[in-house]
Amino acid sequence: MRIAGLAAFIGIAALSVLAPLAPAGAADCKALVKPSPFGPDDQTGATNRVTAAVTKAAAAEIQTGVVTPMANVLVDGVPLFGTRFSKTVLTSFAITPGAEFGNNKLTYMEDTYLSQSHVGTHIDGVGHIGVQDCYYNQTPMGKYVTQNNLKRLGLENLKTFATRGVILDMVKVFQAAGKLKSNPACRTPCLDGGTLITVDDLQAGLKMYNETLREADAVFIHTGWEDLFQQWPAQNATYNKSEPGIGKAAADWLVSQKVILVGSDTWAVEVIPGEEESIAFPVHQTLITDNGIHIVENVRTDLIAAQAAQTGRGTFFLSMTVPKAVGLTGTFVNIEAIQ
Repeated sequence: MRIAGLAAFIGIAALSVLAPLAPAGAADCKALVKPSPFGPDDQTGATNRVTAAVTKAAAAEIQTGVVTPMANVLVDGVPLFGTRFSKTVLTSFAITPGAEFGNNKLTYMEDTYLSQSHVGTHIDGVGHIGVQDCYYNQTPMGKYVTQNNLKRLGLENLKTFATRGVILDMVKVFQAAGKLKSNPACRTPCLDGGTLITVDDLQAGLKMYNETLREADAVFIHTGWEDLFQQWPAQNATYNKSEPGIGKAAADWLVSQKVILVGSDTWAVEVIPGEEESIAFPVHQTLITDNGIHIVENVRTDLIAAQAAQTGRGTFFLSMTVPKAVGLTGTFVNIEAIQ
């Protein structure tokens, strides 16, 4: 799908919040969306797989205590998709003479975020993507949309992300296969926009560090595209114009591995332009809508990829918390890899 079409898609989605919703039952959600494997009332999604045993096993990844950051800084000016916006406002009037509090002249400052939730390093909740009126677990969302938030499928339903993380270094995979085509704007090696990452590529990334995926893993894909994000605002247009990423077959394979999260150093995780121009974000639909698997975008993967190359370990304990934000479709997150 071309970027102009994608921007229009987002604009239409935003307008639809203000427009009257389609009558309940207008779409057959049982025909359009798969049922949740966790039951007809499930609102949680794949984090149901993170059990006490999963977290205990993941804790064994902490051997040296080295913590590697995996989130980009959240600051005005970074690349934003489509018509999204983000602006911070500092409230500092109390430091002006005469505005202090008490005899001790106490002052304070605080901030206001004027921002959409899907900016910077952020998570896509199960209320983010649907087909017509049908969302995760065959939910007819028109019944649950209010002016302020969702009455179902909000982020407050998530369980923990205390699990094992796995980094798949596609830059090294493509270099080893002799098929790396880097974008000239990247200062370090990167997969060029439009590069399709296949199942074989993902499996080669696992083989590089003698790993296999296990249920409840969180998978992070390093493409090098992050280099352009780091050059904000100079390369914002290039970063947003296209991206390397996985296709539908790779998404289906990750579903079969029962992972709970797929993240990447790109703005959509999936290859853009897509494999079929007429199909909008098929990987998002497969992972989120049909399987409740969360997507994390704009991840900083370069540091953990370098750490993996140095230590020969592509796995880590994932430290990521998501605010219990009632009725939200997504939010910015901080991510750290602990080894």
